[in-house]
Amino acid sequence: MIDVKQAVEAAVKYFTDLYAGKHYDLALEEVELNSDETFWLITLGFDTEQKASYTLPMVSAKRKYKIFKVDSKTGKVWSMKIREI
Repeated sequence: MIDVKQAVEAAVKYFTDLYAGKHYDLALEEVELNSDETFWLITLGFDTEQKASYTLPMVSAKRKYKIFKVDSKTGKVWSMKIREI
C-alpha cells in the first residue's frame, strides 16, 4: 500500500502534467483514505487569476479545488473532479 505522501505526490504530478506550462499556487487541502482502504482521496487547492474589471488593472485570485481518487495499492490516479466547497 502506498502511504499518504506518495498519494499526494501522484495527485500533484497528475495535476501539473495536465496543466503544464501554467503556474498555479497549488496546495494540499485534504486527505482521506476511504473506508475499505482502496483509494486515497486527495484534495488540492489552487488559485486562478481573473481580472477584477476591464477598467482596473488589478488581478484577483479565485480559489478552486480538485479532488483526486488515487489507487492505494498502485498510486494510479483514477479520477480528478471539481470539489465544491
